[in-house]
Amino acid sequence: MAADTSFPTVDKCTSIDREQHTVVADMDGTLLRGRSSFPYFALVAFEIGGVLRLLFLLLASPFAGILYYFVSESAGIQVLIFATFAGARVSDIESVARAVLPKFYSSDLHPVTWSVFSACGQRHVLTANPRIMVEAFLKDFLGADSVLGTEIAIYKGRATGFVLEPGILVGKNKADALKKAFGETDQPDIGLGDRHTDAPFMSLCKEAYIVPPKPEVKAVTSDKLPKPIIFHDGRLVQKPTPLMALLTILWIPIGFVLACLRIAAGSLLPMPIVYYAFWALGVRVTIKGTPPPPVRKSTGKSGVLFICSHRTLLDPIFLSTALGRPIPAVTYSVSRLSEIISPIKTVRLSRDRVADAAMIKKLLEEGDLAICPEGTTCREPFLLRFSALFAELTDQLVPVAMVNRMSMFHGTTARGWKGMDPFYFFMNPSPAYEVTFLNKLPMELTCGSGKSSHEVANYIQRVIASTLSYECTSFTRKDKYRALAGNDGTVVGPKPLLKANKVMGC
Repeated sequence: MAADTSFPTVDKCTSIDREQHTVVADMDGTLLRGRSSFPYFALVAFEIGGVLRLLFLLLASPFAGILYYFVSESAGIQVLIFATFAGARVSDIESVARAVLPKFYSSDLHPVTWSVFSACGQRHVLTANPRIMVEAFLKDFLGADSVLGTEIAIYKGRATGFVLEPGILVGKNKADALKKAFGETDQPDIGLGDRHTDAPFMSLCKEAYIVPPKPEVKAVTSDKLPKPIIFHDGRLVQKPTPLMALLTILWIPIGFVLACLRIAAGSLLPMPIVYYAFWALGVRVTIKGTPPPPVRKSTGKSGVLFICSHRTLLDPIFLSTALGRPIPAVTYSVSRLSEIISPIKTVRLSRDRVADAAMIKKLLEEGDLAICPEGTTCREPFLLRFSALFAELTDQLVPVAMVNRMSMFHGTTARGWKGMDPFYFFMNPSPAYEVTFLNKLPMELTCGSGKSSHEVANYIQRVIASTLSYECTSFTRKDKYRALAGNDGTVVGPKPLLKANKVMGC
């Protein structure tokens, strides 16, 4: 839809001395640079219904486009809502809105609109998007005081795919919603929109400005966001435009076969040649620094404890690949499938400090060991707080900075089944890992020389963060799972078949 030229452009709106003013803004094309909401519906479709739901949405999108541009804007949006939401659990939609969409929305924030919106003391958003889909981002990350959006119909905890009265909030419906929220006499100070169907609500504001589609502007950079995105979930790396969604659907069958081949190579081949097998299968492994030589048991020395930053559950496997020998790893929550297909031994932590300490000491007597003291993964350039237990158990500490690159799928999840994590990572066309071995911790910086375990852990965190140009945080596993999954990340399940200190070959 074309922009209404009867209003001045948003760059003419001053953001000075607006603390006492109220702003009402549209979302797509106004607060966000992108004028299409398809990518965000596609994200929801893939996360709640997988590739089949995404395919259904993609097939419905041409029909939605015809309706949107030639018949009715509201009819086109209704088709997208039905294809995305019909039959989906409301709790799943809310989970995706909270854990997945903010990362993508925040990367498309319009800089000029944001400067006006953020300068106002009262911020409101009026959008045709389903409120359930956008409210978490707008309130939690942009500080919106209220969100007026399309309300979806719900039956027994599931979305029907239809909407409640008055229907899709476009044109007159937006103006009516604004009147209902503010009353007939109370006018908002500023109205921001981007198309002619926004004119009815914009005309109700004291000042109104249009956001033109051109010239194109760069999105607000991450360092200028009101709230940094540290935790986010979801499997898709890139925003699924219609073309990207089509490529994803076509790639998944090929990628799954390729992932099985890569996993089989890592699991069945001797570790010294896994590095070369990965390269032959398109997995890039870059090794930096000088790794320490293996400790011989005959010397009676304790093994080296590799302290790794945590990007995916494959960190210890790529550490072993870089070293050319299998290094056992201690883990907290990992699926049974991941244990079965892993080429290295894993050890379940019981979260009993005394029992875990005794187990790790015993393993170090047998040789080298890998541990990820963050306790969970983080996708963004941040390091979570390091648990200090490892520093109390040995002075033979080697920090390892791990970083990976994925172009299509994320190899981690907080909400989904972790058994698919290695498959999604290896389904990327050419996934990459960079393993950087840092210098062994000097004796004077260890607990053996009088340093506290927390001092040692914090020092190693800073060293790894400096190497990766990451930022240290005090966030923990509980913080991540509370933000993404609504729980504290505690693994609750049936009594394990093996004792917590049992080494498992997988």
